[in-house]
Amino acid sequence: MASRSLTTTLAAAFAGTTLAVFALVGSVLYFALDREVKQQDDLDIVLIARHTRRLAQELATLDDLRNHADRLTSQVLGNTALSMQIRDAGQQVLVEHNAESIADPASPSPALSRRVGATQRITQSDIAEWHTSRDVPVRGLAADAALRDGTPVTMIIARNMTDRLRLLDYYRDRLYWAGLAGVLLAFLMSWMLVRESLRPLREIARTAGTVTVDRLGTPIEVENVPNELAALIASLNLMFGRLHDGFQRLSQYTADLAHDMRTPLGNLRGATEVVLARPRSADEYQAALASNLEECDRISRMIESVLFLARAEHPQFVARLGDLDAEKELAHIADYFEGLADDAGVHLHTTGHAQLRADAELFRRAVGNLLANALRYTPRGGDITLSAGESPDAVRVIVANQGAPIAPELLERIFDRFYRVDPSRKRETNTSGSTGLGLAIVRTIMDLHGGRAHAESDEASTRFILTFPKAFHSKSP
Repeated sequence: MASRSLTTTLAAAFAGTTLAVFALVGSVLYFALDREVKQQDDLDIVLIARHTRRLAQELATLDDLRNHADRLTSQVLGNTALSMQIRDAGQQVLVEHNAESIADPASPSPALSRRVGATQRITQSDIAEWHTSRDVPVRGLAADAALRDGTPVTMIIARNMTDRLRLLDYYRDRLYWAGLAGVLLAFLMSWMLVRESLRPLREIARTAGTVTVDRLGTPIEVENVPNELAALIASLNLMFGRLHDGFQRLSQYTADLAHDMRTPLGNLRGATEVVLARPRSADEYQAALASNLEECDRISRMIESVLFLARAEHPQFVARLGDLDAEKELAHIADYFEGLADDAGVHLHTTGHAQLRADAELFRRAVGNLLANALRYTPRGGDITLSAGESPDAVRVIVANQGAPIAPELLERIFDRFYRVDPSRKRETNTSGSTGLGLAIVRTIMDLHGGRAHAESDEASTRFILTFPKAFHSKSP
């Protein structure tokens, strides 16, 4: 698709609007002038016809009419466009002035066909319009009058409209040229104004074009920006800020992933090199292979967690929701971890009941990750409690464990990928190969359910709280 200039498009739109306005205003003025001119001329014709009728009615005979012809024609003197004819009953011309503007008496005339009776009042509605045999435009009227002896005569008063039409044509041409000049001026001025108005937008485009991955944190700054573009700049800066944070997290995530995978790989390599340094017994080889298998399991769990997070963040990932009994689910999860809890010397408790809507597999994984995390940090002889509670708009599932409290500034960060709190809280005897992704997976699962995962910690216990909204509906698979 061919590109087009926004400046030219807007300027053309303004010019078109100006043309439409000029055409409308010019048409109104033109027709108003035409109507005003005709009304004024028609009024003059009516007044002349009325006065001429009164003069004729004062005359006794046709001879008197001929003898006083100058008195009658004086009504149209001084204006060469006005014409007069007075005819008898046989349509013979008795008096005339500028008769070339009136049709031949032998030919029918619109004015004669609608002439006003001798006793009727002459008005502007009696005016007729026609063209003479020479194609001269004429407006006029015909009216009957009776002399004192009762002899009927017909008066024709007409006006040659040629000068009026020339005036209207001249006025129309002036409107055309004024409209054309106005459109051109409007186009040029609007083009310059639009171009100047879009200058901040060009500055924004130029500045945005210099943004690279290394400069995502650099904000767009343009002076004298209109309010409409200020909102655009603010949105772009927010977008670049989010992209910058995303790239930073991705970079940190990649570095953390490489670091965490390097540890088990280093352990594998080191153990293998030690075993191969000299001949070993079968038991030693078996112990080395078992150690390597544990490291392989740790790498597998890490890869599985990374793949889950990647799939969960994909737009097409769907959580299959169903109605769950939280009490039964928590009891099932506790039974699954009972053996690990006994080995760690930790007591598991479940309490509360609630009905929630969630993906069963994801729910078990989230609570299982929290329980595994609690087992790692709960001292021997401590207690871990799994509880569920229900409110009008949400269901809360809590995993609480005894142990050293977490600093308030770290409570939100513990859900970040590969983040671990102070090493003093980690008991190696209870660890089962943490990948640093368990709590990150919990937060992702809660995001999929439209809920929230957060932690609270004090001297009494550390509590991980999962809040499931009751009104949430997942996408259909």
